[in-house]
Amino acid sequence: MRLSIPIHAFVAAIVGFGGTLAIVIAAAKAVGATQIETASWVTTICLAMAIESLWLSWRTKMPVITAWSTPGLALIAASSGFSMGEAVAAFIVTGILLIATGLFRPLTQLISRIPPSVASGMLAGIVVTFALNAVKTIPVDPWLILPLIAAFFVIRLFNPGLSVLAVLIGGGLAAFLTGRVGGLPTPELSTLTLIAPDFTAKAMIGLALPLYLVTMASQNLSGLAVLRAAGYHPEPGPLIGVTGLFSLLSAPFGGSTTNLAAISAAICTGPDVHPDPAERWKTGPFYALAYLVFAIFGASLVAIFAVLPQSLIMLVAGLALMASLANALSIALKDEGDRMAATVTFVVTASGLTLFGVGAAFWGLIAGLVVLFLEALKKR
Repeated sequence: MRLSIPIHAFVAAIVGFGGTLAIVIAAAKAVGATQIETASWVTTICLAMAIESLWLSWRTKMPVITAWSTPGLALIAASSGFSMGEAVAAFIVTGILLIATGLFRPLTQLISRIPPSVASGMLAGIVVTFALNAVKTIPVDPWLILPLIAAFFVIRLFNPGLSVLAVLIGGGLAAFLTGRVGGLPTPELSTLTLIAPDFTAKAMIGLALPLYLVTMASQNLSGLAVLRAAGYHPEPGPLIGVTGLFSLLSAPFGGSTTNLAAISAAICTGPDVHPDPAERWKTGPFYALAYLVFAIFGASLVAIFAVLPQSLIMLVAGLALMASLANALSIALKDEGDRMAATVTFVVTASGLTLFGVGAAFWGLIAGLVVLFLEALKKR
């Protein structure tokens, strides 16, 4: 055991949690969740990630790190017209689809056949709204926002992983010291709240299906790639199936989908963790311990976010997704033959189009695949 193992695990947990909790809050607000339901959402998803990471790392003897689906949360936050009950129903169906994917290898292969350009175009269309909203916070409170943006781009030159967390902590302290926050809430332990699902056709097509596709294409496949790049050879089915199972179990308490991590996993799988790859799996239990702590105090963390200025939350969410946007755009436009399809996917998804009660992410994916199909016919 080296000290570098718990250090990397805790850094990965803090960066993953603090850097994207604002997106969880934004997603909860988009579906009308109360503060109690939001606290339950954060608590149950943290518990799911703790158990998944502990079990999978110990069982496989690989550093299998899980996370909440940041692109999926961005998808939920960018949607409109859905209730919390419909969101819970979508989470349940997504969990079932992930379990099925883990059990039946052809489903994994089918998802992997979606062209990366189109999948990335859809992801870019989802997250670009957050980047734009981050810029729109400048005129709302320039004296708070502009220094934070400057700090973000300076800090990321030296430590990209901690740059968003630094903005969140620094912005929160600045808001408190300058009187933008009335006072801190009383600390409280978390509780879980059962939420009745509302299964509707628009929630299944507009939320569940896009959430499943985004989670698989942008998260699980990337997470597998990180493990393989580090020299591990995981069997995809059991890993995806376990995250699907815990997504299903946490859904009735408001927990959104969990999946294999990419960025957090990269922190826990490199040679800096331990020179011997066979020892790096031990980051999993320490990562799980960190998320267990986050779960216990999830209600307090949500309450703190509730009193922070809305402009700060929007800024942090936008900055947290900036790297995802840049990466998605670069992949979407990389293949010259797929650029038109990727562009159409991006534009339709970013438009916020809602048709027949179905959201823009689904229509963006369909539009991109149709363009690809027509271009393939032309080549024949």
